Amino acid sequence: MTMHKAALMVAGPALLLAACDPAGNGDVTVNETAASSHSQSEERAGVDAEARALNAAIQSGSEELLWLEEVEGEEALAFARAQNERSLGHLQADPRYQQHFDRALEVLESTDRIPFVTVRGSELWNFWQDAQNTHGLWRRTTLESYETANPEWDVVLDLDALADEEGRNWVWRGSSCLAPDYRHCMLTLSDGGSDAAHIREWDMESRSFVEDGFVVPPTKGTTAWIDEDTLLIATALDPAETTTSGYPFVVKRWTRGTPIEEAQVVFTGAASDVGVWPARFQQADGTFYLLATQAETFFESVYWLLPDNAQGEPIRLTLPRRVSPQALFGDQLVFSIEEDWTPVEGGETYPQGAVLSLSMSELAATGELPAIETVFVPGERQSVGGFAATANHLLAVIDENVVGGLWVFTRDENGWQRRQVETPENTSVSITTADDQSDLAFVSAQGYLTPNTLYRVSADATSLSPAKSMPAWFDTTGLEVEQREAVSADGTRIPYFIIHNPERSGAEPGPTLLYAYGGFQVSLNPSYSGTMGRLWLENGGTYVLANIRGGGEFGPAWHQAGLTINRQRIYDDLIAVSEALIADGITTPAQLGVVGGSNGGLLTGVMYTQRPDLFGAVISQVPLLDMMRFHTMLAGASWQAEYGFPDENPDERAFLRSISPLHNVDPDREYPPLFLLTSTKDDRVHPAHARKMAYLTGALGLDMLYYENMEGGHSAAANLRETANRLALEYTFLMQNLMDGEE
Repeated sequence: MTMHKAALMVAGPALLLAACDPAGNGDVTVNETAASSHSQSEERAGVDAEARALNAAIQSGSEELLWLEEVEGEEALAFARAQNERSLGHLQADPRYQQHFDRALEVLESTDRIPFVTVRGSELWNFWQDAQNTHGLWRRTTLESYETANPEWDVVLDLDALADEEGRNWVWRGSSCLAPDYRHCMLTLSDGGSDAAHIREWDMESRSFVEDGFVVPPTKGTTAWIDEDTLLIATALDPAETTTSGYPFVVKRWTRGTPIEEAQVVFTGAASDVGVWPARFQQADGTFYLLATQAETFFESVYWLLPDNAQGEPIRLTLPRRVSPQALFGDQLVFSIEEDWTPVEGGETYPQGAVLSLSMSELAATGELPAIETVFVPGERQSVGGFAATANHLLAVIDENVVGGLWVFTRDENGWQRRQVETPENTSVSITTADDQSDLAFVSAQGYLTPNTLYRVSADATSLSPAKSMPAWFDTTGLEVEQREAVSADGTRIPYFIIHNPERSGAEPGPTLLYAYGGFQVSLNPSYSGTMGRLWLENGGTYVLANIRGGGEFGPAWHQAGLTINRQRIYDDLIAVSEALIADGITTPAQLGVVGGSNGGLLTGVMYTQRPDLFGAVISQVPLLDMMRFHTMLAGASWQAEYGFPDENPDERAFLRSISPLHNVDPDREYPPLFLLTSTKDDRVHPAHARKMAYLTGALGLDMLYYENMEGGHSAAANLRETANRLALEYTFLMQNLMDGEE
């Protein structure tokens, strides 16, 4: 568990561009009803001149489009609504849109989905959404019932009923309940899907919110229980206690019955930090430790042991700054390091990527760093996918060449021992839940053509037995999965998966959808998507996932190779995969589409501006596109360790200018159709990134569609129907441009 990282998306020349002029000079329009080709040419020339001036101003650093940063500004929303009307009119008029929507919704709302659970004591907890429960049900059952075909669920909270009662568009963000009885819970609910959310105390005995209980107004902060009458809180409610990234940097101790304003400060970071978050680590015997994560950058943190009373002082854990706590197993704090580390001068150096442990009780008692033990050191093509502790076993996902495996670790007088558990071949493995009070644990396994199956781990952690499985949602006849490699510009071999029908793709090039992310040490592993299979593969498409640098597929070094001014390597990796697909006859530039979201939206934006000749369609979801101002908008300041510090480092600013999609559109260059998607409620990546790109490309008369969901947050969807709508829009756009070229 990495504490702060867990807390860490066709305006043709003849269409009307309904965009408000920020200078107040009226609407910028492109006339689609010119009386003659001569007069139309004159009008286009006028618009072109104005658009060229706008583009030149943006490239020179002018903030001509700053008005689009007003999230709910009247002009900005008018622009978004006009674009929505145009884009929805174009895509939803295609009969395939409704077919896609219906087929996607069937998958998303299916009651045959696996109800994934969290273990709390003797109960299994699940949050569930379907056609009747759009906001969702928070519910529980027993292990015995869960293992039947039709579990009996006890609904604890009906979020639809609560939303109706309170007139809010509640989106579930999770619960934190106090062990071992789990009666006292803090529920996190977002109104519309934004990251800033309400935190309210819930009593399991009365099944109601606690009258005069702990209530935190909308915030990007978090809480952690000390005991039933005391919380640790980090709220970011006071601007004086909020970082430049919009997160809290002060942790307080809040006692029941006292105003939140009187909560006692127990730790203070700095406004320049990304943020500070409290957390509770608890052992099977009930011993617990309170920690605060002081994230100085997105990847560098200082961890503090906090007192469980009002008198103690925080103790700094002398760990490396690039470290990720993974689990508390017995007395051992298990953590991974993202940099080489020599704890004692002249002593042993532990390599980047190693998983280590130390005695938490010794650390708490003395404040000194105890002896370090090695749990696991990954090989060159391995990476650690996560840990979870049961009472007697430490479970770990260890990926080998992007394919998952399950390992079990134990510790005795001879140190750490490990063994591998047999799992289905060529699948991605993940730990869904583990109970540190018993040896109950569930893991899941899935592949591109293999529906997700949930397995129960045996009590001795030697084998897996199927517990539940997802139905097959699409026809896999003739389909195969291959893992290939492309050679990037610097000679690095970049793996990618291709899901296709070799007989068809071997006969002639065909429509191909390429997906990648390439950032923040996020690994992309094989996964089963019923919607992608139904809407793309079944319609003759080929799907490709590229494991480019910037991710964590091969450990920290794979990620760090593409940080800041080295980021072009990431883009070169995806270009290399694209060129390989074309050279191998899988597809052609006119039939190749690329899609990515958030950091992946930046990736596809760079593909759009750097290599438009490689693609027939580009989808950029909730994207970063203005890399000269990303750090000034919402949570953007927290990502400077990934992208660079444009206000502090001239070299990094120059590099960001060279790759910023908004600043690299050439009015004289041909570009593929572009589909930009964002959300007004996204308070993580500002919707202005997509708005600005839409305004500019629309003004230049480029082939662009834009859709801004007025709800939904960073996922761009607040419920399953909105998700189905987004998918239907995207696949309709892809088919129009890659399969049949319809306008």
